[in-house]
Amino acid sequence: MTRSLPVGAESPGRAHIGVRTLREDRWWVQPLVTFVLLCLWVAYAMVRTISQSDYFVSQYHYLSPFTSPCVTASCPEAARDFGTWLPHFPPFLPLALLSLPFLLGFRLSCYYYRKAYYRAFWLSPPACAVAEPHAKYTGETRFPLILQNLHRYFFMIAVVISLVNSYDVVRAFKGADGGIGLGLGTLIMLANVVLLWCYTLGCHSCRHITAGRLNNFSSHPLRYRAWTKVSWLNARHMQFAWTTLATLLLTDLYVALVAGGAFSDPRIFN
Repeated sequence: MTRSLPVGAESPGRAHIGVRTLREDRWWVQPLVTFVLLCLWVAYAMVRTISQSDYFVSQYHYLSPFTSPCVTASCPEAARDFGTWLPHFPPFLPLALLSLPFLLGFRLSCYYYRKAYYRAFWLSPPACAVAEPHAKYTGETRFPLILQNLHRYFFMIAVVISLVNSYDVVRAFKGADGGIGLGLGTLIMLANVVLLWCYTLGCHSCRHITAGRLNNFSSHPLRYRAWTKVSWLNARHMQFAWTTLATLLLTDLYVALVAGGAFSDPRIFN
């Protein structure tokens, strides 16, 4: 019969480890890379969203995802497909003010991104088997981290915004003469939206909605099939999280270069 020890007491014979970790590999590389890449992406996104310039190519209806939906009087009339809901915005105010806060909330509360920035920015913990520097741990039970529980609602709004982005792609199939056309920018916008859907639908909340509460899959074959597809996306959620950051940046940069006159959009037809 073993004797229980008081909470916090060391077990007899257990070695006292005075170092932060016994790992000998370069465990700090991954959180460092994550920190640098996220900082660079956020810096680019902030500069582009507050610049209010070179975000729309009217000839082919290329609208940057950083500016969609464009519903302010500051936007060109051709870019206001959903009407004019707001007056002129002052400089440095994002034109996509109606969508960006919700997309930011969706990404920040995403289960993968929580892991990424908790480790890279807060060192909580920086890696597996590495002690964190914080004296106490309260999890996500207090403000502001308790707001992470809003993720399911951000997901629903993200679906609506993804529909808006899909509409932007349909509008991007515009030719120089006003008919149907296809250019390199159209393909870039299309690839971006497809990957955004993969990331959005691969969300843990979406997986739960499809069949998370079912006890008997055989009685719900359609929901089970949807669940398997979402589960496939969910298993690759990290890859889609990073890929969509890259495609969002690429799409916005491409639109900015074409709108700014750096080069003309290569046309496949019309």
